[in-house]
Amino acid sequence: MTEQRPWGKFEILLDAENTKVKRITVNPGGILSYQYHHKRSEHWVVIEGTATVIINGLRKSVEAGDSIYLPVGVKHRVSNEKTFGNLVFIEVQTGSYFGEDDIVRIEDKYNRINPNDEVDGFPV
Repeated sequence: MTEQRPWGKFEILLDAENTKVKRITVNPGGILSYQYHHKRSEHWVVIEGTATVIINGLRKSVEAGDSIYLPVGVKHRVSNEKTFGNLVFIEVQTGSYFGEDDIVRIEDKYNRINPNDEVDGFPV
């Protein structure tokens, strides 16, 4: 199953009781929301391109072949700052719940912040 997003798309490769695996493609100039999760951690492995990652406010570049681990509750964002060529990475989610409604958006270029979201226990 593939789902389109304003920044690109993701394909679900595995959806099991204790894990979900996605192949995520970020278009040139695409940026995911600055977000965190209550019920899942994520492990990303970049397979194509260069990811610009923000983790708790700190910026880092992650190249093809590199990986990064994001524990539950860690604020994070990924973008493809290139003007050509996609960023592609595999995301392995582990935890107790993998629904899209476990995304708490702090900032979003595409105005997808839900007014019912909370950041650090306070409504956005």
